[in-house]
Amino acid sequence: MTGDLPLTHRFQALGDATRLRILMLVAQVELTVGEIAHVLGQSQPSISRHVRILDEAGLVRRRREGAWVFVEPARDTADYLLSGLIAGTATADDEAVFAADASRLAAVQRERAEAAAIYFAERAEQWDTLRQLHVSETDVEAAMEGLVGSRPIGRLVDIGTGTGRMLEIFAPRASDAIGIDRSPEMLRLARVKLDEAGVTGASLRQGDMFALPLPDDHADTVILHLVLHFAATPGQVIAEAARILRPGGQLLIADFAPHEREELRRQLKHQRLGFADDAMQRWFSAANLEGEAPLCLDGGELSVNLWRATYPPISRSEAA
Repeated sequence: MTGDLPLTHRFQALGDATRLRILMLVAQVELTVGEIAHVLGQSQPSISRHVRILDEAGLVRRRREGAWVFVEPARDTADYLLSGLIAGTATADDEAVFAADASRLAAVQRERAEAAAIYFAERAEQWDTLRQLHVSETDVEAAMEGLVGSRPIGRLVDIGTGTGRMLEIFAPRASDAIGIDRSPEMLRLARVKLDEAGVTGASLRQGDMFALPLPDDHADTVILHLVLHFAATPGQVIAEAARILRPGGQLLIADFAPHEREELRRQLKHQRLGFADDAMQRWFSAANLEGEAPLCLDGGELSVNLWRATYPPISRSEAA
C-alpha cells in the first residue's frame, strides 16, 4: 500500500531532477505521459518509467483513458511537498528550470485549446440547432442552481459531463468533483474549458454511464444534465447513478419532456424523445430513490424538465 510507505521512499523518488520536474508540472494541470514527454523533451518510455516510480511512492496518480495515461499529483503532494518543501528550498537555478518548463507547458495548453476549438467548431452547427429548440441554457442552469439551493453538494459526480459546464458551476461548492464522459474528445474539451474558467479540484475520467468507474456510496450529488436522452435504457443509467449515491444523497436530472422531433434521432443520435414524469418516477422507485415532481421550463419547441430524487438516509445494508 502506497499510504504505508516510509517517508524515505518518497524522498528517494524525489531524488531525481526529471521526477521533480514532473511533479511541478502536474501540480499545475493534469497531463498525459505524452504531454509531459513533449514539455521535458524526453522519450515517452523514459517518462513512463519516472511516472511509475512516482506513483509507487504515492506522489502521483496514474489514470488510463483509452490509449492515453493521465498523471495528477496525489492529494497531499501539491499541498505539502510542493508548496512547502520544494518551494521553501528551491535554488535560483531550480526556479529557472521550473520556469522554462512552465513556459513549454503553456504551449501544450495552447495546443489543447486549439484542438478543442476545432472539435467544437465542427459540431457547433448541430449544437446550435438543438439550443434553438429549447429554453436558454442560462435559464436551465439558473433553475438547477435554484433546485440545489443551499443544500450541501458534498462529493459531486457529473455523468456525461460533456464540456464540463456543470463542474464549472457546481465544483466550487463541492468537497470533491468528478466529471465522467465516454468521449475522449469531449473530455479534452472539458479540460480546456475548466482550465479557462479557473476551476480547480475537479477531475475528469473516461467512463460509461451504464458502468461508472466508481464504488458504491461514493457521491453526495449526482448530475445528469441533458444526457439521459442518449440512453436506450434510461432506467439502467438511473440505477447506476443510485448505486454510487451515499445515503441521503441527491440525483439531479435535466432533460426534455416528451416531444415528436424525430430528426433528433437521425441528426444528433438521441435514443429517447424526452421523458414523461410517470416513467421517470418508476425508474426512481425501481432504484430505491424518492423522486420529486419535476420543474418544467417552457420557452421553445422543446420543454426542459428538472427532476430531483434522493436516496433514503439509511445504508444499503440496513435497507437490505
